[in-house]
Amino acid sequence: FESGAILLYLADKTGKLAPSHGTPEYWRVVEWLMWQMGGFGPSLGQAHHFLKFNPGVSEYAEKRYHGEALRLYRVLDERLSGREFVCDDFSVADIAIWTWASRFDFQQVDLGDYPEVCRWYVSLAERPAFQRGYAVPRDTGPVPLP
Repeated sequence: FESGAILLYLADKTGKLAPSHGTPEYWRVVEWLMWQMGGFGPSLGQAHHFLKFNPGVSEYAEKRYHGEALRLYRVLDERLSGREFVCDDFSVADIAIWTWASRFDFQQVDLGDYPEVCRWYVSLAERPAFQRGYAVPRDTGPVPLP
């Protein structure tokens, strides 16, 4: 029932969006998917809570989670340097990470400060499947672009 487990199950079942199970490339996808599940997603969720939906409630929390969001975007920017996708080939890791990055405005993040993330983000945002997925469960308008 966890989204990361579901993505790995679907990748394994279909033979798409992840390298062959057990290969070093497969474990790299798992590594970055778990980075999203354990850090990027939860921290950005807290940034949404304090920066977008409850501003002014806790200055400490706002600074804490905004700072962590910026740090995580730096990690992602470094990872994307010299590669098109997070794990070289397009994978479930890109899908899971992009979903959280698509709310960069909620996190008060300027993607222009992260050129590799910005390039990657826009290249995925231009895909029709990402545009359709962004409209689920309810259409909130077009995918935000930096």
